[in-house]
Amino acid sequence: MRWIDRIPMLWLVGIAAYLAGAPFSPEPHLVEKWRMLFEGGLSKPIDIFDFILHTSALVVLTIRLWRDAQRRHQA
Repeated sequence: MRWIDRIPMLWLVGIAAYLAGAPFSPEPHLVEKWRMLFEGGLSKPIDIFDFILHTSALVVLTIRLWRDAQRRHQA
């Protein structure tokens, strides 16, 4: 997991924000894919790939923030 710590935070936040919002019009893919997931319509392989792609940077950012908080708490 140390590879996550080596990613510059500014880059990580920028990539996560971009992927969460892209495409910005008419509706972000992330919103569309989460709605499909909750409605049970996330079944096509391309939709599943798209969901993973647009969510992955947010997951990495969350892990990084959690690890940073743990290190601050231990120090």
